[in-house]
Amino acid sequence: MAVEETPKPTVTNDQIGDGDDNVVVDGEVIGDDDAASAKLPAPIARQLHPLENSWTFWFDNPSAKSKQAAWGSSIRPIYTFATVEEFWRFDIYNNIYHPSKLAVGADFHCFKYKIEPKWEDPVCANGGKWTVTFPRGKSDTCWLYTLLAMIGEQFYHGDEICGAVVNVRNRQEKIAIWTKNASNEAAQTSIGRQWKEFLDYNDHIGFIFHEDAKKHDRAAKNRYVI
Repeated sequence: MAVEETPKPTVTNDQIGDGDDNVVVDGEVIGDDDAASAKLPAPIARQLHPLENSWTFWFDNPSAKSKQAAWGSSIRPIYTFATVEEFWRFDIYNNIYHPSKLAVGADFHCFKYKIEPKWEDPVCANGGKWTVTFPRGKSDTCWLYTLLAMIGEQFYHGDEICGAVVNVRNRQEKIAIWTKNASNEAAQTSIGRQWKEFLDYNDHIGFIFHEDAKKHDRAAKNRYVI
């Protein structure tokens, strides 16, 4: 089912640069503006496969973070897509780096269009997240599988999903799926079980309510475990 008023895919200098076209920040997402804005050939354009939802990639540049800055203030959207072809367009997945190629401290998100990857977003406010953990440099394949499962609407409770994020840290990488209604245990456990199956992930995973995370930070405990 196509989305009404589907946004055109966009990647601009304003979104991926910092005002100086000759400066590339370590860990920054970079792209080819001419390629990203070029139109698909007519034969290919006629074969587009619309996604049920439009999605936006967001990037949190580690070099832009500051201890004094408000959480989430450095997150910015970099690319919005609405079809299968736009996701793979000009090999966009590879041009927008794999987690293993991102700088330590980077956060890379893929969320449904118009949902911001922040606790304060009204759609996310009452939600929570499932998290899987990998050694540094080992999450690339599972990140791709997570994206394909989300945008391909493979989850039985896909309407509960807000998006996903990969966090790159010194010794590990974490992938999390954010959902809307944390108190809906049946939906959340269904999403968690399916996700583990898609990734062939055998370890236990836990679900944390955003409200608990805001109150207790890293001391927040899992409400559901599968």
